[in-house]
Amino acid sequence: MARSLYITAMGPSSGKSMVTLGLMELLSRRVGRVGFFRPVIRAGHAPDGDIALVRSRYRTDQPYEACFALTSDDVRAAAAGGSGGADAVLKTILGRYKQVERAHDFVLCEGTDFTGVSAPLEFEFNAEVAATLGCPVLVVINGYGLQADEIPGALAMAEENLASMATVLAVVVNRVPPARVASVRERLASHDSGVPVWVVPDEPVLRSPTLAELVAALDAELLLGEPSELDRLARHVKVAAMSLPNLLDHVEEDTLLITPGDRADVILAAYLSRQSAGYPNLAGIILTGGLLPEPQVMRLIEGIPNPSLAMVAVPLDTYDTAVAVTSVESAITAGNVRKVAVALGVFEDHVDTAELEARIDVVRSTRVTPLMFEYELIERAKSDRKHIVLPEADDDRILQAADILLRRGVADLTLLGDPERTRRRAAELGLEISGAPVVDPVTSPWLEEFAATYYELRKHKGITQKLSLDLLTDVSYFGTMMVHLGRCDAMVSGAAHTTAHTIRPALEFIKTKPGVSIVSSVFFMGLADRVLVYGDCAVNTNPNADELADIAISSAETAAQFGIEARIAMLSYSTGESGTGEDVDKVRRATALVRERRPDLKVEGPIQYDAAIDAGVAAAKMPRSEVAGHATVFIFPDLNTGNNTYKAVQRSANAVAIGPVLQGLRKPINDLSRGATVSDIVNTVAITAVQAQGSA
Repeated sequence: MARSLYITAMGPSSGKSMVTLGLMELLSRRVGRVGFFRPVIRAGHAPDGDIALVRSRYRTDQPYEACFALTSDDVRAAAAGGSGGADAVLKTILGRYKQVERAHDFVLCEGTDFTGVSAPLEFEFNAEVAATLGCPVLVVINGYGLQADEIPGALAMAEENLASMATVLAVVVNRVPPARVASVRERLASHDSGVPVWVVPDEPVLRSPTLAELVAALDAELLLGEPSELDRLARHVKVAAMSLPNLLDHVEEDTLLITPGDRADVILAAYLSRQSAGYPNLAGIILTGGLLPEPQVMRLIEGIPNPSLAMVAVPLDTYDTAVAVTSVESAITAGNVRKVAVALGVFEDHVDTAELEARIDVVRSTRVTPLMFEYELIERAKSDRKHIVLPEADDDRILQAADILLRRGVADLTLLGDPERTRRRAAELGLEISGAPVVDPVTSPWLEEFAATYYELRKHKGITQKLSLDLLTDVSYFGTMMVHLGRCDAMVSGAAHTTAHTIRPALEFIKTKPGVSIVSSVFFMGLADRVLVYGDCAVNTNPNADELADIAISSAETAAQFGIEARIAMLSYSTGESGTGEDVDKVRRATALVRERRPDLKVEGPIQYDAAIDAGVAAAKMPRSEVAGHATVFIFPDLNTGNNTYKAVQRSANAVAIGPVLQGLRKPINDLSRGATVSDIVNTVAITAVQAQGSA
């Protein structure tokens, strides 16, 4: 069984980082402790990008210095010492690798970046390192500049060169122009070495630098535009050297314009193009020569409503700026959520991860870590795609999350909002949401049908037909009615609306499941080595014993639905029979009701938090309990206790809190925190999709 894997490329610009990210995602969801190691990194003051990405995204406690053995300067210095220097390099790499191996269950190694040395020599060096470490090898071949009939030869060369030194586990032919993918696969169909070969198409998002990367590389100054504008991709670069009318004919979507700072005509046209439906959206504009627009021009631009185009300035002349821009390599960074999502989506779509995992022969961890939980969440949502409505299309975070969800195939989406404004804003942000219909409740042909349905459901409450029509123009009511009538499977809202606004329509006509008396919520709490379920921390202020029992049963069902074995702790300030009083008696009655209604569930209560989670405390207070010390579902007696506890654990234990997740409704409706991040929204939609699978 392999406890390591070595990724190497046959040359530069192969997209090796995308493969590294995809493998880390695969491994970290299945293995308890995954180490990351690079034998050699580039010399310089800047941290290695892939090490920084892995340490940030996967929250590893592996120190930066433990993630590599040597810098390129170290290797060159050793090489100057002759053949003995080469042996010393390999010994150093092996020694540092062994330190990482001892501390982890699996080590993913990423080879060198092909800088300053000929590709064949560097490939041979990586093969020798992999052999020294005893790692099987995954080879990445850059297919971008190769014709379809050249790729089988490149593949044969890679396998031949590695045959005497290391085991080739798999090959990824990456960055193949989409038009050639089919012909490349056809030519590789007869490849019979027994090594799987996956063909991955080129993805412009991954090879295009962001404005932020260009600003950093050029030491540019941001003159105008929000910092968030720097996340846009510069897919095309145009130097404004021709007259304005001719220049406009050459503008494409996500074009970065480079122009001297005194070209007022070009600068004004750039900002007007953002307001015009007839022209593509520019990525940004770089002013060269150390020249800035005249004050009158700047005043005119600042008066344009939402001048959301980034303007940056550099002291270089136009030619040197263009050369510098085209030499900046794109990188996948943890901070660029979109690029990470695109990279993972491309990897998962075109690499058979099940076969890859089987070839690595990974032993799965018995614990459910937060990373494993998030990965399984996405995978389960993708396995049976559901249709989710997102009513807040006027929120940038919703649009960014929609881009990620669609790219990764997590769910089918419908957005509620003004279609023209929504698509325009998505284009301004450089997002791709064309796969999601955008529906305006006010102009929708469904409006009258929805209003009539609502009237019939609520007329006994004094609701009039006119009020029904008015209410159903509200995005929360409209989205909930889509769920009720089966136009979609579930709804996620709350990024810009209160909890009450989000769930009120659901309480009015979605209603609770049979046998459930109360709608409640849970948070999935991702600790360092496990995921716990906390309920109810968001909805019910002071549930009685009957309601508390319902919350416990619903929470156990939610836990089981997401792969967490339910061991329910009914929390109180007292453990067992030691305490008395109204509050502890309520928990005691609720525990008895859970046992009566669901004798199959493991439940303990009343129990204190420390006895529920700590095996040592449990041994002293409840030594014969199946739950004490091993609880996974924690039921709080009231909202005050639950809400404060989840926030305390979130902040003091650096836990990841996913939720609130509503439970008890006949169809899934989930509420977002108004401070939700894009990642929070993606996770909540995935959770909602899995809930919809269970309620179908």
